[in-house]
Amino acid sequence: MNNTIAMKRFEIVVDEEKLNELIALLGEAGVRGYTFIKNTGGLGSRGERRPDGLFLQEENAMVILACQQEQAQKLVATLRPKLKEFGGMCLISDCLWVEGPAVSY
Repeated sequence: MNNTIAMKRFEIVVDEEKLNELIALLGEAGVRGYTFIKNTGGLGSRGERRPDGLFLQEENAMVILACQQEQAQKLVATLRPKLKEFGGMCLISDCLWVEGPAVSY
């Protein structure tokens, strides 16, 4: 495809209470752009997470970002020591960034 850049896409899900700590780690790894979504739910190693629960609200946050391969390796090295503490998950996949306005990778 013309006008695209090969990138790595990260989808990171953590307990919402760990979001600020995760964002600080992204900064340490030199990440210059990301999107986060609060109040996400699902089923995983920590059981069911329901932001709409009537009695016990347990909320996740999801961070999505894209970066080039070299940056991805640095980010994995920064995240790896904290992933067990954070819980949740980190997925990495190949993607294409459509060239347009200034990129934040």
